Amino acid sequence: MHVVITGGSGFVGQALTHLLTQKGHRVTILTRLPDHKRTSEFVHYVNWLSADHQPENELKDVDAVVNLAGESINSGRWIQSKKEVILNSRLTATKEVIRILRHLHPKPKVLVNASGVSYYGMSDFKTFNESSKSDANDFLASVVKRWEKEGAMAEELGVRTVFARFGIILGQEGAFSRTVLPYKLGIGGTIGSGMQWISWVHIQDAVEMVYFAIINSEVEGPLNVTSPHPIRMSSFGQSIADVLHRPYWLHVPGVVVKVVLGEMSQLVLKGQRVLPQKALYHNYSFQFPYVQSALSDILG
Repeated sequence: MHVVITGGSGFVGQALTHLLTQKGHRVTILTRLPDHKRTSEFVHYVNWLSADHQPENELKDVDAVVNLAGESINSGRWIQSKKEVILNSRLTATKEVIRILRHLHPKPKVLVNASGVSYYGMSDFKTFNESSKSDANDFLASVVKRWEKEGAMAEELGVRTVFARFGIILGQEGAFSRTVLPYKLGIGGTIGSGMQWISWVHIQDAVEMVYFAIINSEVEGPLNVTSPHPIRMSSFGQSIADVLHRPYWLHVPGVVVKVVLGEMSQLVLKGQRVLPQKALYHNYSFQFPYVQSALSDILG
């Protein structure tokens, strides 16, 4: 199988590339800096998002496209310019993916387009699955909805389209590594009320679920890429402390987090309880369904 990935140099992209090549599949990564990458028997790099280059001319016999490209939401305060970059980076990349799809013959069988559980909005008491409607209009929910709308153009081209709504991804890299640092320093504790939900997923399950979406022709539309056992922030923090054998004692009030992070504070002060109903329906088997085993694997 030949899989094209955008955002292949990111946390999820690297893990997905590793998984695919381990399974014997070929991967082409679309990147702005192909000359800085090392090709191999299974991994090839192609230039994209440049005015004078048409990557579709170098893409042959593509079976699947995975679009992970987009500015990180976890770096830097969400001032207006940052918010514009977060949104526009996703829309620009997805528009280019759709343009490339139009020029590919034959068409890939599937597009897996990254998305997020922020689609559902924030709640301390509701439970969401792929059938849940959303009336949320906060910044992240708005970004996700516009992102998915752009990706849905692939459906008009006859390409099965999956929106991988990622929860918080746990791994040795990414935003989670910064979350763990206070615990390693012995100053971990409750952030805000501690009642906010964390819909999380181990990085291995995250990429396995993307692969599952690629090879399972019955999976289409939104797919919640989360563990079947979300957890409250207070329990999540206590679990980190337990695995690291560190204290769990320092309470950081929400008002302090808001002063430090501004609007970006919603990433840690708010959440949503999201269940992977579609994955379970299609018999996906989680490697790390519970947070304790996931944290032990990552931190142990």
